[in-house]
Amino acid sequence: MTRIFFATDVHGSDVCWRKLVSAGKFYKANAVILGGDMTGKEVVPLVKQPDGSISSDFLGIHTSLNGKEELDAHVKHIKDTGYYPFDTTPQEMSELSKSSEKANEVFRGLMIQRIQEWVQIAEKNLRGTGIRFIVAPGNDDNPVIDPILDASDVVERAEGKVLELDGRQMLNSGYTNPTPWATPRECSEDELEKKIEGMTSQIRDFKTCIFQLHAPPYGSGLDDAPVLDKDLKPIKGGTVRGPAGSTAVLEAIEKYKPLLGLHGHIHESRGARKIGRTLCVNPGSMYSEGILQGTLIEVDKDKIKSQIFTSG
Repeated sequence: MTRIFFATDVHGSDVCWRKLVSAGKFYKANAVILGGDMTGKEVVPLVKQPDGSISSDFLGIHTSLNGKEELDAHVKHIKDTGYYPFDTTPQEMSELSKSSEKANEVFRGLMIQRIQEWVQIAEKNLRGTGIRFIVAPGNDDNPVIDPILDASDVVERAEGKVLELDGRQMLNSGYTNPTPWATPRECSEDELEKKIEGMTSQIRDFKTCIFQLHAPPYGSGLDDAPVLDKDLKPIKGGTVRGPAGSTAVLEAIEKYKPLLGLHGHIHESRGARKIGRTLCVNPGSMYSEGILQGTLIEVDKDKIKSQIFTSG
Protein backbone atom coordinates (compact mmCIF):
# COMPACT_ATOMS: atom_id res chain seq x y z
CA MET A 1 0.00 0.00 0.00
CA THR A 2 1.26 3.46 -0.94
CA ARG A 3 -0.02 6.64 0.68
CA ILE A 4 0.39 9.79 -1.41
CA PHE A 5 -0.11 13.39 -0.35
CA PHE A 6 -0.69 15.59 -3.39
CA ALA A 7 -0.97 19.38 -3.56
CA THR A 8 -0.48 21.96 -6.25
CA ASP A 9 -0.24 25.68 -7.06
CA VAL A 10 1.46 27.07 -3.96
CA HIS A 11 2.67 30.07 -6.02
CA GLY A 12 5.43 31.28 -3.74
CA SER A 13 3.53 30.97 -0.44
CA ASP A 14 6.13 30.40 2.26
CA VAL A 15 3.68 28.99 4.77
CA CYS A 16 2.16 26.61 2.20
CA TRP A 17 5.61 25.27 1.33
CA ARG A 18 6.40 24.64 5.00
CA LYS A 19 3.09 22.82 5.40
CA LEU A 20 3.86 20.77 2.30
CA VAL A 21 7.26 19.77 3.69
CA SER A 22 5.58 18.70 6.95
CA ALA A 23 2.72 16.86 5.24
CA GLY A 24 4.58 13.58 4.76
CA LYS A 25 5.20 13.12 8.47
CA PHE A 26 1.81 14.52 9.49
CA TYR A 27 -0.20 12.26 7.17
CA LYS A 28 2.25 9.33 7.33
CA ALA A 29 2.62 9.49 3.55
CA ASN A 30 5.19 7.55 1.56
CA ALA A 31 5.40 10.33 -1.01
CA VAL A 32 4.60 14.04 -1.10
CA ILE A 33 3.97 15.41 -4.59
CA LEU A 34 3.70 19.04 -5.63
CA GLY A 35 1.99 19.23 -8.99
CA GLY A 36 3.23 22.51 -10.39
CA ASP A 37 3.33 26.27 -10.02
CA MET A 38 5.86 26.71 -7.24
CA THR A 39 6.84 30.31 -7.85
CA GLY A 40 5.19 33.62 -6.97
CA LYS A 41 3.76 36.21 -9.30
CA GLU A 42 4.72 39.65 -7.97
CA VAL A 43 7.27 41.73 -6.07
CA VAL A 44 6.26 44.00 -3.18
CA PRO A 45 8.72 46.91 -2.81
CA LEU A 46 9.57 47.97 0.74
CA VAL A 47 10.72 51.53 0.17
CA LYS A 48 12.92 53.15 2.81
CA GLN A 49 11.89 56.76 3.42
CA PRO A 50 14.10 59.69 4.57
CA ASP A 51 12.57 59.54 8.06
CA GLY A 52 13.59 55.89 8.43
CA SER A 53 10.10 54.45 7.98
CA ILE A 54 9.30 51.82 5.33
CA SER A 55 6.58 52.46 2.78
CA SER A 56 4.67 49.49 1.34
CA ASP A 57 1.75 49.10 -1.05
CA PHE A 58 0.42 45.56 -0.67
CA LEU A 59 -2.96 44.12 -1.68
CA GLY A 60 -4.25 47.60 -2.40
CA ILE A 61 -3.34 48.98 1.02
CA HIS A 62 -0.65 51.59 1.66
CA THR A 63 1.27 50.98 4.88
CA SER A 64 3.94 52.98 6.69
CA LEU A 65 6.04 50.65 8.82
CA ASN A 66 8.06 51.75 11.81
CA GLY A 67 10.40 49.49 13.75
CA LYS A 68 11.64 45.94 13.31
CA GLU A 69 8.56 44.26 14.80
CA GLU A 70 6.16 45.92 12.38
CA LEU A 71 8.46 45.26 9.42
CA ASP A 72 9.03 41.59 10.28
CA ALA A 73 5.30 40.93 10.62
CA HIS A 74 4.62 42.65 7.30
CA VAL A 75 7.38 40.73 5.51
CA LYS A 76 6.02 37.45 6.85
CA HIS A 77 2.55 38.33 5.58
CA ILE A 78 3.96 39.13 2.14
CA LYS A 79 5.88 35.85 1.96
CA ASP A 80 3.00 33.73 3.24
CA THR A 81 0.71 35.28 0.63
CA GLY A 82 3.12 34.23 -2.11
CA TYR A 83 4.75 37.55 -2.98
CA TYR A 84 8.39 38.62 -2.88
CA PRO A 85 9.36 41.48 -0.53
CA PHE A 86 12.07 43.73 -1.96
CA ASP A 87 14.08 46.22 0.10
CA THR A 88 14.64 49.34 -1.98
CA THR A 89 14.82 53.14 -2.06
CA PRO A 90 12.82 55.82 -3.90
CA GLN A 91 15.77 56.38 -6.24
CA GLU A 92 16.06 52.69 -7.13
CA MET A 93 12.30 52.46 -7.66
CA SER A 94 12.51 55.36 -10.09
CA GLU A 95 15.26 53.58 -12.04
CA LEU A 96 13.37 50.28 -12.11
CA SER A 97 10.23 51.99 -13.39
CA LYS A 98 12.20 53.05 -16.47
CA SER A 99 13.63 49.60 -17.27
CA SER A 100 11.49 46.48 -17.52
CA GLU A 101 14.70 44.48 -18.02
CA LYS A 102 16.09 45.58 -14.65
CA ALA A 103 12.72 45.02 -12.98
CA ASN A 104 12.59 41.50 -14.41
CA GLU A 105 16.11 40.84 -13.12
CA VAL A 106 14.97 41.78 -9.62
CA PHE A 107 11.98 39.46 -9.91
CA ARG A 108 14.10 36.54 -11.16
CA GLY A 109 16.65 37.05 -8.41
CA LEU A 110 14.01 37.02 -5.67
CA MET A 111 12.32 33.98 -7.22
CA ILE A 112 15.59 32.04 -7.34
CA GLN A 113 16.39 33.03 -3.75
CA ARG A 114 12.98 31.77 -2.55
CA ILE A 115 13.42 28.42 -4.31
CA GLN A 116 16.91 28.03 -2.84
CA GLU A 117 15.51 28.69 0.64
CA TRP A 118 12.69 26.22 0.05
CA VAL A 119 15.05 23.46 -1.06
CA GLN A 120 17.10 23.99 2.10
CA ILE A 121 13.94 23.70 4.23
CA ALA A 122 13.00 20.43 2.51
CA GLU A 123 16.49 19.01 2.87
CA LYS A 124 16.71 19.91 6.56
CA ASN A 125 13.35 18.35 7.40
CA LEU A 126 13.17 15.35 5.07
CA ARG A 127 16.69 14.00 4.58
CA GLY A 128 16.86 10.51 6.04
CA THR A 129 13.11 10.17 6.63
CA GLY A 130 12.46 7.92 3.64
CA ILE A 131 9.65 10.21 2.45
CA ARG A 132 9.78 10.92 -1.28
CA PHE A 133 9.44 14.64 -2.05
CA ILE A 134 8.58 15.14 -5.72
CA VAL A 135 7.93 18.43 -7.49
CA ALA A 136 6.88 19.07 -11.07
CA PRO A 137 7.24 22.77 -11.96
CA GLY A 138 4.08 24.05 -13.66
CA ASN A 139 3.25 26.40 -16.50
CA ASP A 140 3.94 29.50 -14.38
CA ASP A 141 7.43 28.33 -13.35
CA ASN A 142 10.45 29.74 -15.14
CA PRO A 143 12.96 27.02 -16.13
CA VAL A 144 15.71 28.93 -14.28
CA ILE A 145 14.56 27.12 -11.12
CA ASP A 146 15.23 23.65 -12.56
CA PRO A 147 18.99 23.51 -11.84
CA ILE A 148 18.32 24.43 -8.20
CA LEU A 149 15.92 21.51 -7.84
CA ASP A 150 18.23 19.15 -9.72
CA ALA A 151 21.11 19.93 -7.35
CA SER A 152 19.17 18.57 -4.36
CA ASP A 153 19.45 15.03 -3.05
CA VAL A 154 16.02 15.34 -1.38
CA VAL A 155 13.81 17.27 -3.78
CA GLU A 156 13.07 15.31 -6.98
CA ARG A 157 12.18 17.29 -10.09
CA ALA A 158 9.70 15.26 -12.10
CA GLU A 159 9.14 17.22 -15.31
CA GLY A 160 9.14 15.01 -18.41
CA LYS A 161 10.07 11.91 -16.44
CA VAL A 162 8.49 8.57 -15.61
CA LEU A 163 9.30 7.93 -11.97
CA GLU A 164 9.14 4.66 -10.06
CA LEU A 165 6.90 4.88 -7.01
CA ASP A 166 6.68 1.75 -4.85
CA GLY A 167 6.49 -0.63 -7.79
CA ARG A 168 4.24 1.54 -9.93
CA GLN A 169 5.13 4.27 -12.40
CA MET A 170 4.18 7.94 -12.48
CA LEU A 171 4.27 9.99 -15.66
CA ASN A 172 4.84 13.72 -15.05
CA SER A 173 4.48 17.04 -16.82
CA GLY A 174 3.76 20.58 -15.65
CA TYR A 175 3.13 21.89 -19.16
CA THR A 176 -0.37 23.09 -20.00
CA ASN A 177 -2.41 24.03 -23.03
CA PRO A 178 -2.22 27.76 -23.95
CA THR A 179 -3.36 30.38 -21.44
CA PRO A 180 -4.12 34.08 -21.97
CA TRP A 181 -0.92 35.00 -20.11
CA ALA A 182 1.76 33.31 -22.26
CA THR A 183 3.35 31.53 -19.29
CA PRO A 184 6.80 29.87 -19.46
CA ARG A 185 5.62 26.24 -19.71
CA GLU A 186 2.64 26.15 -21.99
CA CYS A 187 2.31 24.78 -25.48
CA SER A 188 -0.20 23.78 -28.12
CA GLU A 189 -2.42 20.76 -27.55
CA ASP A 190 -0.49 18.92 -30.27
CA GLU A 191 2.81 19.60 -28.50
CA LEU A 192 1.37 18.54 -25.15
CA GLU A 193 0.11 15.32 -26.73
CA LYS A 194 3.63 14.62 -28.02
CA LYS A 195 5.13 15.26 -24.58
CA ILE A 196 2.73 12.78 -22.99
CA GLU A 197 3.13 10.21 -25.77
CA GLY A 198 6.91 10.48 -25.44
CA MET A 199 6.61 9.15 -21.89
CA THR A 200 3.92 6.50 -22.36
CA SER A 201 6.34 4.17 -24.17
CA GLN A 202 8.15 3.74 -20.83
CA ILE A 203 5.05 2.54 -18.95
CA ARG A 204 4.95 -1.15 -18.11
CA ASP A 205 1.41 -1.38 -16.79
CA PHE A 206 -1.19 1.34 -17.26
CA LYS A 207 -3.57 -0.34 -14.82
CA THR A 208 -1.32 0.69 -11.93
CA CYS A 209 0.09 3.89 -13.47
CA ILE A 210 -0.35 7.48 -12.28
CA PHE A 211 -0.58 10.41 -14.71
CA GLN A 212 0.64 13.52 -12.88
CA LEU A 213 -0.28 16.24 -15.38
CA HIS A 214 -0.70 19.85 -14.26
CA ALA A 215 -3.46 20.60 -16.77
CA PRO A 216 -6.77 18.96 -15.87
CA PRO A 217 -8.69 17.07 -18.56
CA TYR A 218 -10.95 19.28 -20.66
CA GLY A 219 -14.61 19.36 -19.64
CA SER A 220 -14.05 17.15 -16.62
CA GLY A 221 -15.42 19.63 -14.09
CA LEU A 222 -11.89 19.89 -12.68
CA ASP A 223 -11.15 22.69 -15.14
CA ASP A 224 -14.02 25.13 -14.66
CA ALA A 225 -12.55 28.64 -14.57
CA PRO A 226 -13.99 32.16 -14.78
CA VAL A 227 -14.57 33.18 -18.40
CA LEU A 228 -12.61 36.32 -19.32
CA ASP A 229 -13.52 39.21 -21.60
CA LYS A 230 -11.22 40.73 -24.23
CA ASP A 231 -9.43 42.69 -21.49
CA LEU A 232 -8.77 39.47 -19.52
CA LYS A 233 -11.24 40.47 -16.82
CA PRO A 234 -13.71 37.93 -15.39
CA ILE A 235 -17.20 38.29 -16.85
CA LYS A 236 -19.85 39.21 -14.28
CA GLY A 237 -17.35 39.14 -11.45
CA GLY A 238 -16.24 35.60 -12.20
CA THR A 239 -19.70 34.05 -11.97
CA VAL A 240 -19.59 32.92 -15.61
CA ARG A 241 -17.45 29.80 -15.80
CA GLY A 242 -16.29 27.44 -18.51
CA PRO A 243 -13.80 24.63 -19.19
CA ALA A 244 -10.12 25.63 -19.48
CA GLY A 245 -8.43 22.24 -19.33
CA SER A 246 -6.54 20.26 -21.93
CA THR A 247 -8.00 18.09 -24.67
CA ALA A 248 -4.61 16.34 -24.98
CA VAL A 249 -4.77 15.33 -21.30
CA LEU A 250 -8.37 14.14 -21.67
CA GLU A 251 -7.51 12.05 -24.74
CA ALA A 252 -4.47 10.52 -23.03
CA ILE A 253 -6.53 9.48 -20.02
CA GLU A 254 -9.29 8.03 -22.19
CA LYS A 255 -6.73 6.19 -24.33
CA TYR A 256 -4.44 4.72 -21.67
CA LYS A 257 -6.84 4.46 -18.70
CA PRO A 258 -4.32 4.95 -15.88
CA LEU A 259 -5.32 4.21 -12.32
CA LEU A 260 -5.04 7.82 -11.15
CA GLY A 261 -4.80 11.31 -12.62
CA LEU A 262 -3.30 14.10 -10.49
CA HIS A 263 -4.02 17.61 -11.73
CA GLY A 264 -4.09 21.28 -10.68
CA HIS A 265 -3.80 24.58 -12.58
CA ILE A 266 -7.41 25.66 -12.07
CA HIS A 267 -7.49 26.81 -8.46
CA GLU A 268 -11.27 27.08 -8.22
CA SER A 269 -12.06 23.53 -9.39
CA ARG A 270 -11.29 21.38 -6.38
CA GLY A 271 -12.83 17.96 -6.88
CA ALA A 272 -12.58 14.34 -7.94
CA ARG A 273 -14.07 12.83 -11.10
CA LYS A 274 -14.04 9.44 -12.74
CA ILE A 275 -13.11 9.28 -16.42
CA GLY A 276 -13.73 5.65 -17.24
CA ARG A 277 -11.72 3.67 -14.69
CA THR A 278 -9.42 6.62 -13.94
CA LEU A 279 -9.92 8.70 -10.81
CA CYS A 280 -8.87 12.27 -11.64
CA VAL A 281 -8.27 14.70 -8.77
CA ASN A 282 -7.69 18.45 -8.51
CA PRO A 283 -7.10 19.53 -4.88
CA GLY A 284 -7.53 23.21 -5.79
CA SER A 285 -5.53 26.05 -4.29
CA MET A 286 -6.00 28.76 -1.67
CA TYR A 287 -2.33 29.70 -1.44
CA SER A 288 -2.99 33.44 -1.11
CA GLU A 289 -4.83 32.76 2.16
CA GLY A 290 -1.93 30.64 3.41
CA ILE A 291 -4.10 27.52 3.24
CA LEU A 292 -2.62 24.34 1.80
CA GLN A 293 -5.29 22.34 0.04
CA GLY A 294 -4.34 18.77 -0.75
CA THR A 295 -5.56 15.25 -1.17
CA LEU A 296 -4.46 12.07 0.58
CA ILE A 297 -4.71 8.96 -1.58
CA GLU A 298 -4.02 5.33 -0.72
CA VAL A 299 -3.30 3.01 -3.64
CA ASP A 300 -2.82 -0.75 -3.54
CA LYS A 301 -1.74 -2.55 -6.71
CA ASP A 302 -4.37 -1.61 -9.33
CA LYS A 303 -6.92 -0.22 -6.86
CA ILE A 304 -7.49 3.07 -5.10
CA LYS A 305 -8.31 2.22 -1.50
CA SER A 306 -9.22 5.74 -0.40
CA GLN A 307 -9.10 9.41 -1.40
CA ILE A 308 -9.87 12.34 0.89
CA PHE A 309 -9.34 16.07 0.58
CA THR A 310 -7.38 18.01 3.19
CA SER A 311 -7.17 21.68 4.03
CA GLY A 312 -5.13 23.50 6.61
